[in-house]
Amino acid sequence: MLFKNINNANIQFIKNKNLFIAISAAFVICSLALLFTKGLNLGVDFTGGTVLKVKFAEPVEVAKVRDALSTINQGSATIQTFENGDIMLRFQGDTEELLTSVRQTLLQQVGKYEVRSVDKIGPVVGSELRNQAATALLLALVGILIYIAIRFQFRFGAVAIIALAHDVIVMLGAYSLTGKEISTTFIAAILTIAGYSINNSIVILDRIRENWRQLRAKGIALVVNESINMSLSRTLYTSLTTLFPVLTMYFFGGEVIGNFAFAFLIGIVAGTFSSICLVGSLLVLSYEKKMGTNKK
Repeated sequence: MLFKNINNANIQFIKNKNLFIAISAAFVICSLALLFTKGLNLGVDFTGGTVLKVKFAEPVEVAKVRDALSTINQGSATIQTFENGDIMLRFQGDTEELLTSVRQTLLQQVGKYEVRSVDKIGPVVGSELRNQAATALLLALVGILIYIAIRFQFRFGAVAIIALAHDVIVMLGAYSLTGKEISTTFIAAILTIAGYSINNSIVILDRIRENWRQLRAKGIALVVNESINMSLSRTLYTSLTTLFPVLTMYFFGGEVIGNFAFAFLIGIVAGTFSSICLVGSLLVLSYEKKMGTNKK
């Protein structure tokens, strides 16, 4: 088996804690720089746009409509079908030129249709969604911190939240770098990755708590390093079993699902790194700093 003897490994994670923290800091700084300079490609749900409702003369597949819209860079548009045969399209932009381009493309590449309605989504909707997304994420972080502080220690909760913030910022940086569109599904992806990342961190923190009684005999660095190695196989198995289906979604799920899966790919990689390399490093660093302060 791939990780048959990994539980007996003695990888020196804590010995390299400064390197891991430096790597994480570099990714966070680069991600923040991208967010402030390049920004995010916000979708129609956040920026506003146009809702076009049509009914084709003949039944058509959603994939054919999306392929047609892709030729004018609107492949990520939201497409919804109804039982009566109507199809609703939501896409970025509200100019007459764009609407004309969409209508001509549908006519030429899909077929004849009847326009049922044309509506525009204003920026107020986008502002409300951004506020709701920020509130949901903030409440999730507070809830996680309270839970870990009660179950473990406040210091454990603090380092877990820092690692979680690292994962989210890196994910946002990846979206900024690639220019992938941010839609409402991205909010669900962030919250899912938050739960996934914190679960991996809790597995390791729980093992550290079990070995905490050996602190005086072995010291904080050895206790944490042994705990990470003991949890390594479970963490890697969890990450890999999640990674494989997400890779399938990314490569074969189409533009919309692939864009959604991209968030999971970045989150899984960043979350695995932070739970294995960052959480323990930050915990040891904060403990050593506290002990040094007390000695003074």
